[in-house]
Amino acid sequence: MKIRVKKLAPLLLLVLAAGISANFTLLGSVSEQDDLNILLITVDTIRPDRLSCYSTEYLQTPRIEALAESGAVFDRAFAHNPTTLPSHANILLGTTPLAHGVHDNGKFNVNERFLTLAEYLKERGYSTGAFIGAFPLDSRFGLSQGFDVYDESYSLPGKFTLPERRAEDVIRAALVWLERQSSKWFSWIHLWDPHTMYFPPEPFRTKFKDDLYSGEVAYVDSELGKLFDFLEEEDFLENTLVILTGDHGESLGEHGELTHNYFAYNSTLWAPLIIAGPGLESRRIAEYVCHVDIFPTICDILGMEKPPFLQGVSLLPLMEGKKIEERIIYFESLDPYYNMALAPLRGFIEEGGKFFDSPLPEFYDLKNDFNESSNIIQRINKEKYEERLKKLMEGLSSEQAGDSARRVDQETQKKLRSLGYIASSASQFKEEYGPEDDLKTLLPIQQKLDRAIILYDQGKEDESIRELEEIIEKRKDFSPAYLYLHSMHVEKEQVDKALAVLAEGFKNNPENYEIVKAYGTLLVEKADLDKGIEILHNALGILDFDPEVFNLLGLAYRRKGEEQKALEHFNRAIELDNNHAGVYANLGSLYFEIFARTKNGEDLAQSMHYLKKAIECDPKLAIAYRGLGAGYKIAGSINAAISVWEQGFKLDPKDDFIVVNLAYAYFEKGDKTRALKYFERYLSLRGETLSPQERQRVEDYIKKCKQK
Repeated sequence: MKIRVKKLAPLLLLVLAAGISANFTLLGSVSEQDDLNILLITVDTIRPDRLSCYSTEYLQTPRIEALAESGAVFDRAFAHNPTTLPSHANILLGTTPLAHGVHDNGKFNVNERFLTLAEYLKERGYSTGAFIGAFPLDSRFGLSQGFDVYDESYSLPGKFTLPERRAEDVIRAALVWLERQSSKWFSWIHLWDPHTMYFPPEPFRTKFKDDLYSGEVAYVDSELGKLFDFLEEEDFLENTLVILTGDHGESLGEHGELTHNYFAYNSTLWAPLIIAGPGLESRRIAEYVCHVDIFPTICDILGMEKPPFLQGVSLLPLMEGKKIEERIIYFESLDPYYNMALAPLRGFIEEGGKFFDSPLPEFYDLKNDFNESSNIIQRINKEKYEERLKKLMEGLSSEQAGDSARRVDQETQKKLRSLGYIASSASQFKEEYGPEDDLKTLLPIQQKLDRAIILYDQGKEDESIRELEEIIEKRKDFSPAYLYLHSMHVEKEQVDKALAVLAEGFKNNPENYEIVKAYGTLLVEKADLDKGIEILHNALGILDFDPEVFNLLGLAYRRKGEEQKALEHFNRAIELDNNHAGVYANLGSLYFEIFARTKNGEDLAQSMHYLKKAIECDPKLAIAYRGLGAGYKIAGSINAAISVWEQGFKLDPKDDFIVVNLAYAYFEKGDKTRALKYFERYLSLRGETLSPQERQRVEDYIKKCKQK
């Protein structure tokens, strides 16, 4: 049961890691502001030193700087994770991963029993809308709880295409929603752009050609100007409080790490944090603070009773020039633990010291060595710090944390891998880890993997493949190498090589869920159905509620002609993910096949129902328009059929099924001009693949279309 405090709250504006350029006037004390709007903006992968309010070494960010000049700037704010999903969970739940259980991207979700900031505010009369920039924060991972609208209209990826959308698209969607609000609202805007791969639009790409990461930051700062200009024009700024931070930083080669998600040095844990708004004075704050402090700070500013489960403290006293009690800040980096079978990395920051617990432990004096260049572990009592960490973890842990573990479906794995994340399952967890398992020891392997990904992105496919093969030769338990290598072979249409890679991976790592699942998936796609079904059932024996595996089993049984088993597996997939457009499309296609055999109108109705659901979940799923148009045609609604097929044609002009059916439908209606257009396009698409009889039939229709 969720913890709920029944008290009406005023409205707040949160902005995380975003710039702002409008005029932030101070309107009296915070206590007088009991009706503030809330806008939460998170910019992914943002280093404070790339914001000119922290450093002018790299670029100017005038919109963010305007915010900093009229608010409180926290010089030492820290994330608890260098990873997108858990970091946002920390912010929106006000607890650490030890409490909410979300430790990595992809394989965890926020359990419904946990109360989110959006739910808390919604109960107090807020309209709530979230606008998401990339897949790691997809609604399937649970952060959508409490939002009336959770807009996640980023592109669906290919093998190595990013499932993201630019800041301008996210902000455009948010503005449409904001324009419709007539009462207090809470909006969260997440901007992904500074995340690798760095590819800012012009003119930033040219201006920052030697530092594309900074170009991404400059682009975000510029685009946020549109949002803040809108807020100023609509007079929202007079009753908004702004909080700006980032989910984590970016290493950019520091400590040998190219991006983030591996180590937990300050290059990836240090985050910007700026708070500005009515009644708040401009000041710089040197105290160490962290992400879980944001939720209680909101409560304090608004006069809300703070939920008892919050693990941070309010920062309002600091913004008023007072002091707060110094605390321990917990951190972790567990992606290598979950995905590479490496040692877990955890630690804490206290009184200017930073302790890393790992097989090769580290300790840094952050007051004199913030960049962590000198490990002074030999100067401290290591056992004392280990015991301190143990007690800290016990105090922060929750019995419900384990409920947040989830199964990583194939689509999730593909999308996360396209973004540079791994999202696989380690073959096993050890009771003890030695120096050979330390992240620093395995850094050359990780660097080799990073190089392989970059080389592939640069079009140097053969070099990339050689790097991955060398990794497998050295570490047969390093699952990411198998997964990337198989994906590259599939991309190159070398399916037999991809199968060989996965067969070797399966042999060496039979309990690795993603390897087993990928192997079964490819077998089904290659029509080795019995073997594929066997392997996919092995996958379910490891992790038993992945909707994509049930979907794949449904497809396999459908191809074998076992309709009942196919329906059972498709329906189970929907139970696990009722927004899965692909499963709805498969159900629609299966019922259409059943109708073709039974001629039962109820089967046709079921088919059309599921195809409509597929389009509702994903309006860009072109294949769903095929069957739905056919259903309307059979039902006698030719105009509806044409309308649906035209929509499908816009999405995929090379879909020969839609093209030829549009040709026949227009001919049937007597519109020979449009019919001719589609018949000729059909011939150009199919070319020499048409049988002589079918080609002759189409050419006969073309002649009829040309007749006056």
